[in-house]
Amino acid sequence: MSNHPLFDHNRVILSHYDSYSAALVFARYGASILATTPLPQSAVPMPAPGDVTELHDPGAVLAVIVAQAGLDPAQLRLDEGFQEWKSSDSGPIRLHLVRFTTLDTPRQAIELLGGVFKSISEMRGLPMIELNLMRQIFNLTMGG
Repeated sequence: MSNHPLFDHNRVILSHYDSYSAALVFARYGASILATTPLPQSAVPMPAPGDVTELHDPGAVLAVIVAQAGLDPAQLRLDEGFQEWKSSDSGPIRLHLVRFTTLDTPRQAIELLGGVFKSISEMRGLPMIELNLMRQIFNLTMGG
């Protein structure tokens, strides 16, 4: 995926949850689970800003991911319950969780993007900030 200007201020985590086996997996691209690029080193947690602009619009971000990656929008759902923001030297960055709604994990779709689906236990070596994000998503997913 190429870097669209929206991704200066947004990142996307793609995941799949199999309710039958209770398997939660995340798309991993090299050393990050964040599309289209990892967070900057300066990124730290922050509360949601009071003035959320169109730069951070979840629908617009999802549309760009769908267009650039050639994904089927009918197989994706933006998780509105996941609200995560990071502060960086270049300003606030909003993180978006997008879940595949397919019965089976769409491994081929992610492989075409240079990624692979992996479980949390296979994510050793990722930055601590990303490991914590996966833990939050795991708790959100398993908690209902």
